[in-house]
Amino acid sequence: SDVCSSDLGSCWNSTYIQRRDGSMYAIRITEQVTRKKKAGAGLLKVLMIAFGVFFVLLGIVFSRGFMLSGFLLICLYLAYDFFSQKEYEYTMEGTHFSIDMITGKRHRRQMHELDLNKLEVVAPHWHDKVAKYRKKGGTEHIPKYDYTSYDDDIPYYTMIIGEGREKVKLLLDLNDEMLRALKTLFPEKVFFA
Repeated sequence: SDVCSSDLGSCWNSTYIQRRDGSMYAIRITEQVTRKKKAGAGLLKVLMIAFGVFFVLLGIVFSRGFMLSGFLLICLYLAYDFFSQKEYEYTMEGTHFSIDMITGKRHRRQMHELDLNKLEVVAPHWHDKVAKYRKKGGTEHIPKYDYTSYDDDIPYYTMIIGEGREKVKLLLDLNDEMLRALKTLFPEKVFFA
């Protein structure tokens, strides 16, 4: 089943298999989160286009030297527009959890491939269970990766999990379905808001 919420900037997909006894279990849950654009990004784009066109016109009227800077500004705009469009896809399949980053709506790169058996805790960012991993006031400092939408209306969760030989801290916008599935697998390690 597919569910999309444009106002929340996320979509998720679940695949279920029915057992012989009639009960259902999820084998794959996918959630896609769109990163909210930062304040001022629209103004920056407009300024880059305006100055690019201005310099190209100056190059046509006065000197060709202005054209190069105009074309460079337009190329800079295209590169900024491409790299500023980020989406994240969380996929949970059994005890396998992966995070992919989609840039420019075309290019996919796998950021993490994790084994949920190495999960330490999943909790809201303000919860006591993740307090020792906070940047300010925490006792343990581990690498942090932010895969949230930056939307203030969506609560984000902190996942502490082993990756390779070290622990990592992941900030995620997990939907209710994925949280329930995690809670079913690891009831003592998952805490709700």
